[in-house]
Amino acid sequence: MTKQGKRMAQALAGVDSEAQYKVQEAIQLVKQTATAKFDETVELHIKTALDGQNQDQQLRGSVSLPHGTGREVRVAVFAEGEAATLAKEAGADHVGGDDLVESVRDGMLDFNVAIAQRELMGKVGSLGRVLGPRGLMPNPRTNTVLSGEDIPKAIEEVKSGRIDFRLDRNNGVHAIIGKSSFDEDALVENLRSLVSEMERNRPSGTKGDLIRSASISATMGPGVNLDLQDLKEIN
Repeated sequence: MTKQGKRMAQALAGVDSEAQYKVQEAIQLVKQTATAKFDETVELHIKTALDGQNQDQQLRGSVSLPHGTGREVRVAVFAEGEAATLAKEAGADHVGGDDLVESVRDGMLDFNVAIAQRELMGKVGSLGRVLGPRGLMPNPRTNTVLSGEDIPKAIEEVKSGRIDFRLDRNNGVHAIIGKSSFDEDALVENLRSLVSEMERNRPSGTKGDLIRSASISATMGPGVNLDLQDLKEIN
């Protein structure tokens, strides 16, 4: 058995795959099973009761995690003129108009957040096949399509821990809530903020529970199932 295989076997031994754990206990387990030599990312995985095939059951939004994500955020801003100047001053990693569009089309993807000046979305839209599958396409609902004067604030927010979430093709939502080095309370508060924002953005007209199942995991660790009643209560 490889070293990685042994690590996973040991981690799995400490987690009951059939059990549902209260949030605090689940986070303790995730931290205990995050034994890789790097600071593992902790993610929340949710299966919703929505049907993404229906246009009136889409779920998408953004939330500023109170304790940030713990990861380096690199921002690309599609902007020209004064908006481009403001973006550079605000700390964007890549700024440009036609030149940036061409760079991305040619394979430059050294960023994990993209923001677009509203007037340039006609050009940025041509990158749909590149940015869309990676979850990087600017969208008004995630506050990444903006007027020039609003771009600096958006850069500040994403650099300090704002994340986007959206329903995937399997009606699930997967999002980072921090790093394994975070203390337990910080991860709980980040998780609470994300779930609260999902509930706030749930499609109007949908009834019943939004979440059918939920789990959290570290990058190299096993999934730990969450007790849905406890998840409701912390929310």
